[in-house]
Amino acid sequence: MSGYTSMMLGGFGFEALGFGYQGVKRSLNTQWTEVAVGQTLNPQQWTGPTSDELTIAGVIFTEEFGGQSQLDGIAAEALAGVPMMLVTGDAVEGVIRGVFTVQGIEEDKSHHNARGEAARNAYTIKLKRQPDTTPLPGGSILDRATSFLSNLFR
Repeated sequence: MSGYTSMMLGGFGFEALGFGYQGVKRSLNTQWTEVAVGQTLNPQQWTGPTSDELTIAGVIFTEEFGGQSQLDGIAAEALAGVPMMLVTGDAVEGVIRGVFTVQGIEEDKSHHNARGEAARNAYTIKLKRQPDTTPLPGGSILDRATSFLSNLFR
């Protein structure tokens, strides 16, 4: 990794130079159910959250700054069905956002060189948060978080 790391998904760091991102969108769904009553407005009862989804969009310039290997690594983890922890922040304050699964990755490669390699790759990663009780491979969430944060900020 090179440069400032502002977010990590699993062991893959998003950096200022290299594997960077341009934006993060969030879609949080919570459900309310109406309870039918007579002679007044129906009150609502909260039934809880149903989904928390993130979309990370960015562009990597592989010839100038690299970054394709991190995107390929995330794709490999997604194909293997591995949930990954998302951490945002910096060396001063890291915030664990939860455990997410990769729902999809879209790539738009352009500016190919003579070897057929793309110099520019616009990507979108779609994530869905898992319940906090989802076990992670390799130990408890506390052990993974401690290890993850120590790797992030060294």
